[in-house]
Amino acid sequence: MLTAIFGGTFNPPHIGHYEMLAALQKRRDVGEIWLMPDRVPPHKVCDFLASDRDRIAMCERLAEDFSKVRLCLVEFEREGKSYTFDTLSVLQKQYPNKSFALVCGGDMLTSFDTWHRYRELLTMAPFIIFRRIGEDKALFDRKLAQFRKLGMRVTVPRSVISAVSSTEIRRDIANAGNLLPKKVYDYIMTEEIYRG
Repeated sequence: MLTAIFGGTFNPPHIGHYEMLAALQKRRDVGEIWLMPDRVPPHKVCDFLASDRDRIAMCERLAEDFSKVRLCLVEFEREGKSYTFDTLSVLQKQYPNKSFALVCGGDMLTSFDTWHRYRELLTMAPFIIFRRIGEDKALFDRKLAQFRKLGMRVTVPRSVISAVSSTEIRRDIANAGNLLPKKVYDYIMTEEIYRG
């Protein structure tokens, strides 16, 4: 059974993330899902990054609907940028009996060759990569073939995930209720996150 590692900035967690968790929850080869917010996102410059406390709290609410999901805060235990290569190395040493798989959306696949030590990372664990609605299918397929030739083991689920922009959500949070899980949206409204 796989332990699926689903990392991200989750600023905020949106319905695309929720749909991915729902699809993972149904997979018989996935025994547990570790939802892992990053502390310092290495690939993103955010217009506004919610506090660690708030992003963790939002992830807790995201996880509540899924029996296989638990929060993993290993990236908050280290200083500096949250590189997936470093995190996976740490987890594989800490949990040698677990079989990890890395989860991401198709947008991450198309930029994977910009990731820190990606050539080593792509052979360290299998990947579960979700297609997103409206993405460039030809580019996705080309990148998939490219990385498979380099040794990446990839499963592409049948579920196609909503393409949601966290940036657009943050810019118009008052009208973003339909793009967020209700518990997450309620928390954002109560705590007045992303409001100016």
